[in-house]
Amino acid sequence: MSPTSQQLDVDTLGHLEERIQQTVTLVTRLRADKENLIKDLAETKAALDDATSQNLRLTGELEALQDERKMVRGRIEKLLGHIDTLGA
Repeated sequence: MSPTSQQLDVDTLGHLEERIQQTVTLVTRLRADKENLIKDLAETKAALDDATSQNLRLTGELEALQDERKMVRGRIEKLLGHIDTLGA
């Protein structure tokens, strides 16, 4: 091989080595990102489960309060009816 050919082989090998190192760095970073995203997803799912559970509980409370409100309204209307009969 001529000195120029050897120099090209060394340059090519150096370039390939640099590209492989960049690829390794990129893959390492992507794996870390993936692990962080998996952790974030698990936390988000847990938060969603908590929010869903709380939503169901609050929906039940709201329905109970609405039923109680209807009952109180009926009793007040009945009392107002009695008061009206006293005035007549």
